[in-house]
Amino acid sequence: MPNSGGAAPIRQDGAAARFGRRIALSLPLLPPPQKNRSPPSDSSPETQAPAGRTSTEKTYRFEGPEGERTLGDLFGDRSQLAIYHFMLTPGSHQQCRGCSFIADHIDAARQHFEHADLSFAAVSRVPFRRIEAVKARMGWTFPFVSSQGSDFNFDFGVSFTPEDIAAGRAIYNYGTVIRNSQDMFGVSIFVKDECGAICHSYSTYHRGAELLMGALNWLDLVPKGRNEAAGPMNWVRLHDEY
Repeated sequence: MPNSGGAAPIRQDGAAARFGRRIALSLPLLPPPQKNRSPPSDSSPETQAPAGRTSTEKTYRFEGPEGERTLGDLFGDRSQLAIYHFMLTPGSHQQCRGCSFIADHIDAARQHFEHADLSFAAVSRVPFRRIEAVKARMGWTFPFVSSQGSDFNFDFGVSFTPEDIAAGRAIYNYGTVIRNSQDMFGVSIFVKDECGAICHSYSTYHRGAELLMGALNWLDLVPKGRNEAAGPMNWVRLHDEY
């Protein structure tokens, strides 16, 4: 696995240790954030870890249009940061339809939430030139950076080495064993205090990301609902393929 370096590195003992660190987030160290709506009724409890607080002492480095960026740089002048772990795998030309469906909602939403002290960035571990091509095709304008050469995706449970997959150690969504895909998707939330210290406060994976799919909320109001007789979201395409 690549080593991103940085001061006061978190000890890395393989997939089991990374899984243990993520499980620690479920401890109720902080009161859970107030919510105005509940998650989907058929979401399993494992899809959303209660709010916790884990110090992020490792220095993660990303590549963006301005060159190298740190996790702290992605906050800009705000104290909260949402990261969408976009599912793109190095060496593959496939573009995740589900991630793209979520991404189509982001630019509209961030016009508003950026005024409520929240910054946003999508992250994938493919080379930045691949990200630029995806953004250009889709017309997205939100920040989207590459974590290539960094442990970031592995540490936050959305990328897995072939060795961990083969050994059954690739743990996703707080307990699901991944058998094939080296990359998955999810959302992680970070906060930065007045001294610049960064903490990881929350992550959600799989069905937990459904809250970001605004189009489904519209479909939930109509008689046919999500129209999924042929399977969940079977009708979803990249928006230039309809």
